Amino acid sequence: MNVIVTDEGFAPDDWTDGYVTLEDAANDVVALDVPSDTDPEELYDRLGNAKMVRVDFPSSADGRGFTIARVLRLKGYTGRLRAKGHVLADQYAMARRSGFDEVEIDHTLANRQPEDQWLARANWQDNNYQARLRG
Repeated sequence: MNVIVTDEGFAPDDWTDGYVTLEDAANDVVALDVPSDTDPEELYDRLGNAKMVRVDFPSSADGRGFTIARVLRLKGYTGRLRAKGHVLADQYAMARRSGFDEVEIDHTLANRQPEDQWLARANWQDNNYQARLRG
């Protein structure tokens, strides 16, 4: 089982309803598992009543998932958004600012980047340089 990272630190995964891919999604889907190359406009149109969207990050250099989260939030999606895969502790603040509620990482990454490294970025709202520039 993977590790879930939130502003409070590491936690076990509490999601038990499973996931379906966008290709297999019906109108009453509970949770979607989407790749990073998903068109956020198409995704939003197909969400229905989904309570969870989990966006894959195949590489820490692939930032398309941040765009997916941002577009979904701007369009009004209020369900749970989870980034999954190769998200680094240094990217946690960006993940939260773009709209993700949590990050799912494997145990290998959790061992390489322990909880204290993630918690050091949990004050993501206080360190938004763009807001300071505007303000």
